Amino acid sequence: MLDLNKMPTHVAIIMDGNGRWATKHKVPRLAGHNAGMESMKEIVRCASDLGIKYLTVYAFSTENWKRSEDEVSGIFKLLVKFVKLDLDELDEKNVKVKVLGDYKVIPDGAEKSLERTLKTTADNTGMQFNIALNYGGRGEITRAVNHIMEDMKAGKLEGQITDEMISRYLYTGDETGNVPDPDLIIRTSGEKRLSNFMLWQGAYSEFVFSDALWPDFTPEIFKEMLEEYQHRDRRFGGRK
Repeated sequence: MLDLNKMPTHVAIIMDGNGRWATKHKVPRLAGHNAGMESMKEIVRCASDLGIKYLTVYAFSTENWKRSEDEVSGIFKLLVKFVKLDLDELDEKNVKVKVLGDYKVIPDGAEKSLERTLKTTADNTGMQFNIALNYGGRGEITRAVNHIMEDMKAGKLEGQITDEMISRYLYTGDETGNVPDPDLIIRTSGEKRLSNFMLWQGAYSEFVFSDALWPDFTPEIFKEMLEEYQHRDRRFGGRK
């Protein structure tokens, strides 16, 4: 049974399987992404209600630009739709929205909608909902190291580069309120790999995998994943 007093502080999700769901149901791929967006909304509500402090979803990777122009364009139109329809609910639930990744390069309409969401929810104090958008783990680490080098040359930093220093310069660092590393990373659709997601932050995360395609991932399955996490013995590389 799920123990509300032992909830992970930060849950990250690799939302995988929208395309396969579309193929399975013989509908266009964009219909799969739309169904996945509906699942995401349900999980955001559920996580907030359970008292999880941070929820991060892998929405669009730096590699996803390789997909067809129509699919990429459709994904960002869905993002605009999500913002327009659900911003009020997010705000009412006191959810703060942050973005991990370089979202300044996404289509103008999507960027403006996202900026409105960030501004509207900036002072909220409930769950922080991080959207990994145009995000890649290797690129995030490279970006952090380059920024550290720039600040060292400018005299803003000195000494050796440390783990703590790199963490502060990641997307999850100072610019988003120093988000703690995920306690739990969930991946759907039966695949068991990171796919360039939170490579630094996931060093000691627990992993739980679901065979459900993302559009079929329900709050009930989510709670089962959380319960499995609660039975894990986390040692962070040490021994007991």
